[in-house]
Amino acid sequence: MPLFSEIALALVLAVVFGFIAHAFRQPPIIGFILAGVTVGLLANPGSAAVGIMDGLAPIGLALLLFLVGLEMNMADLRHVGWPSLVVGLGQTVLIFIVGYFLVTALGFGGITAVYIAIALAFSSTIIVVKLLSEKKELNSLYGRIVVGSLLVEDFVAILTIVILAGLRSDGAPLLSFIETLFKGGVLVGLILFTSRFFPRLLDRIGRSPEMLYLFSIAWVLGVATLTELVGLSVEIGGFLAGLALANSSEHFQIGARMRPVRDFFLILFFVSLGAGMLVEGATVPLGPALILSLFVLIGNPLIVMILMGLLGYRSRTSFLTGLTAAQISEFSLVIAALGLRLGHLDPDSTALVTLVGIVTIFLSSYLIIYGNQIYRLLKPVLRIFEFRRKLVEDTPIAGEYQNHIVLIGVHRTGYSILQTLIKAGAEFVAVDFDPVLVKSLRGKKVPVIYGDIADEEIQEVIGLRKAKAVISTVPDNQDNQIVLNTVKNINKKAKIILTANEKEDATRFYRDGASYVIQPHFVGGWELAQALGNKSDFSGLIKLQERDARVLDLRSLGK
Repeated sequence: MPLFSEIALALVLAVVFGFIAHAFRQPPIIGFILAGVTVGLLANPGSAAVGIMDGLAPIGLALLLFLVGLEMNMADLRHVGWPSLVVGLGQTVLIFIVGYFLVTALGFGGITAVYIAIALAFSSTIIVVKLLSEKKELNSLYGRIVVGSLLVEDFVAILTIVILAGLRSDGAPLLSFIETLFKGGVLVGLILFTSRFFPRLLDRIGRSPEMLYLFSIAWVLGVATLTELVGLSVEIGGFLAGLALANSSEHFQIGARMRPVRDFFLILFFVSLGAGMLVEGATVPLGPALILSLFVLIGNPLIVMILMGLLGYRSRTSFLTGLTAAQISEFSLVIAALGLRLGHLDPDSTALVTLVGIVTIFLSSYLIIYGNQIYRLLKPVLRIFEFRRKLVEDTPIAGEYQNHIVLIGVHRTGYSILQTLIKAGAEFVAVDFDPVLVKSLRGKKVPVIYGDIADEEIQEVIGLRKAKAVISTVPDNQDNQIVLNTVKNINKKAKIILTANEKEDATRFYRDGASYVIQPHFVGGWELAQALGNKSDFSGLIKLQERDARVLDLRSLGK
């Protein structure tokens, strides 16, 4: 088959399998890898087309790490929270240790066992965030913990790639590692020094989108080539190139323009990775692949659930958090490819990691999607992971509520309602999953519970069955729909007040039985329009200013 036809076939198959993966609610990564396997079956895995794709694949990895460095903000680590830090680091370290002994028991040794254990230790940020976003659970309690822990894992993954790039397969690994670190340190210093001149340069280049795009590609590939020449990998070069531009005012524009190029070359990477499973002499060890896949699917969630239980979280929060760890990361595949290129791994071991990736990503996607249903089935058993007598999601409030008001969400609109309820002396209980806010309100003797309203146990604690009114100010439509459905099923007499940002959502809530729907954008726009009326001099704003001055402390603005 001609070279052009083979490459065209690979891209067409990538599109076809990508659509099939999407139809089964799977990440496209699986489709691309399976497309590569198909290319290997239809064409010779050692053909020129596969060789060209394999040669271009490092460009995709360099661009992937370039965008990671471009968007990386060290300050983000300070805001992940203690639970995310413990889960992120604890999961990575414990899974690596347990995974290393398991891999060794399966007959792998030395640097190969280290690589495979590392590959098992990372979970996929891209896949998990996408699935949680589709479920509208990114802002849930467990969703926030998961996103923070994945951020920690990404930092660890980058550091791991740097370290592995310094380990060579030839003699004196410690000496070569120290030498590589020295060269890398000098290179980092030079890049950071030159980055001081980038803002002025990019301001000039940024006037021409075409030149900014060309400069970005030349910069990342140039730095990647330089790092490879001094003994580091192209992945590290891509990361350093992105880190150098991270503080530039054009980094958002650069990122937006580089993503399509990155995606194209990453497709070639995953296709070549799939085709590489069929290279001559390579055999995929199915037994170890099955055992390691089960370890990732079962062992990883168990470890995360133990960590969450030790932190004092309820079984539901721990379980849903653990399910997000039941797959290996795209960084795991990058690390396996790096090991193959550096001579640390053979094709069999790389194929093993790839197969584990296919199996775990495929199955864990359904585990995350149907996590709530699975929890209900396993709920009695999962109570054993609530190790602490006093849970962080427990409430210090004593007594049983009856004929009271439940306020869900105490930010912005919710805080205004909270103040009104306090002044009116109403009997109420509030629910929020911001630990800082909950601690602050508890210090003021406000009856507030730390937890997720979707948790059935939290619903029992706040007395949802006996409430006379339920007010939800959270902006998430799925959370509001859960509140609406739950209250209608267990408490038909309660008034249900929800929040919607879109007219269509408000209409649906009304049709489903909501007593009232708060529409902040509509109310704000309507109020401003009424104040302005037909007055072209904007004199109607004076009444709004006077109203705000009474509600807010604006006296200092006039000084």
